[in-house]
Parts: sequence; structure tokens; C-alpha cells
Amino acid sequence: MEVNRLKSIRQSSTARCWWSSRSQKRDLGHPIVLAGMAALMLVAGCRQDMQDQPKLIPQRGSKLFADHRGARPQVLNTVARGQLDENSYFYTGVVQGANGYREEQNLMPFPVTMEVLQRGQERFNIYCTPCHSRVGNGLGEIVMRGYKPAGNLNDQVRRSQPLSHYFYVMTHGFGAMPDYREQLTPADRWAVAAYIRAIQLSQTATQADVPPGVQVRNLKDIATEQGLPAGYAEPWTLPSTAVQSYPPVAKEGTPAMAPASPDNVKILIPESKPAAAAVK
Repeated sequence: MEVNRLKSIRQSSTARCWWSSRSQKRDLGHPIVLAGMAALMLVAGCRQDMQDQPKLIPQRGSKLFADHRGARPQVLNTVARGQLDENSYFYTGVVQGANGYREEQNLMPFPVTMEVLQRGQERFNIYCTPCHSRVGNGLGEIVMRGYKPAGNLNDQVRRSQPLSHYFYVMTHGFGAMPDYREQLTPADRWAVAAYIRAIQLSQTATQADVPPGVQVRNLKDIATEQGLPAGYAEPWTLPSTAVQSYPPVAKEGTPAMAPASPDNVKILIPESKPAAAAVK
């Protein structure tokens, strides 16, 4: 009898546990219960130390400092790493003259070697030839397609300009020409300036400038030997689609020899004369 009674109690307890678990599952599946649990999880995840962080946000004020400015001024007499720029002429291309104004100089901040000229030629052909052409006459490919002629680097005015003038123009731009400080490092700008001077010398060179023992060959013959197309070494001609068209001017460089624009009038630079003696 006792054994049967224990079995009966055991079966009833098992049934109650099963029914209780079923009820709990049914209650947990209720929408209100689910929404409440989601809200509790959301509140538990919103911690203030993630939202209110002790940091300075750019362009915002701050109560930490007396002037209520979040951005702090630079410490006086300090220089950031890599920004010392001890040689100001290397980075600016100008020096302070006796009158207090900036002056350009006709000198390089470092020796010009063949490697420097080759680097300058490479950078010039990439960034300068679209406007100035490979010989610097201002008739680059975009000019041939209708753009206004660029400056002729072989005319009298630009040949008389100091070397650092080209560096300064590449750094700051000039007229319609944008600056190239992002494309060219300071060393590359100086290399291009040196190569521009080499172009100017090549376009105005004479037989007397050739060193003894060096053979001078015709460019047309070299182009023919290399299998280049006919007319490769011929003078450029400005097409009718260009904004301005002028006949070639032999004194302003070869080939093509067109002036940059009508505003670039021929400027004669008189030779310097000794100052008159002061009247006593």
C-alpha cells in the first residue's frame, strides 16, 4: 500500500512541474513580457561612461580651462617634429632683402648634378608639359586643344628671372597657373627650376656653347633613326581652335616659337650703368 501511495505522489508532482513549466513558457511569450525584457536589456546597456566621456571635442568649448577654449594654443618657441625648416630659402625661395621685402635669388640651395636635372626633367614632363610643352614654349597639348597659351619660358622676360622665381611660382601659383606644392616636394620644385634653366640654355644655345669634341646632330636625323613619325622634330603650329593664334617668333625659342599671349610684350632690360658721382 505504501509503495503505491509513493508512486501516486511522485506522478502528481511530475505533472505539476510539467504544467508549471508550460505556464511559464506561455507567460514568457506574452508581448508585454517580451517588451519589458527588451526595455530592461536596453537600460542595462546605456551606461553614462560611454555617453559622457571626459574628452575634448574639436571646435567646442571646455569648462576645464579658464578661457573655456577646448583647442589649446601652441606652446611658444616649440617646433613640431619634421617642421624645423632651418633653411628658409630652401622652403620659400626668397630671402629678406635690405629694404625688408622678400627677394628672389638666382641660385640653388644645393648643388645641381645630372641626377638633379634628370629628376627635374621627369617632374617637368609630368606636371609642366601639358601647358608649357617639353621645350617650354607655352604650346602644350591642352593649348593645342583650345586652352589659352601658357607662359613661354624661353622669352626674354622669363630668361632674365632668377631661379627661385620658378620655385616661388610652383609653390604659390601665378595668374591662371595653380600651385603645385602638393604634387612637388621642395626638392622636386628646385629640380624643376634647374631643368627649366637647362631648357632655356638649350633653346638659345649656339655652336660656340658646345664643348670641344662633342658632336652636334640634327634632331630630325635622330628622330628618323629612332623610327619616330614624320614631322616629329618640326616646329609646332598653333591650330585655329586655340584661343589665340600668333605666327612664330624666331627670337623666342624653337621649335614653334609662338608668344605666350599679347600681354607678354617684349620688354627690353637696359644694361646697368654706374651711378653718378655724388656732388660735393
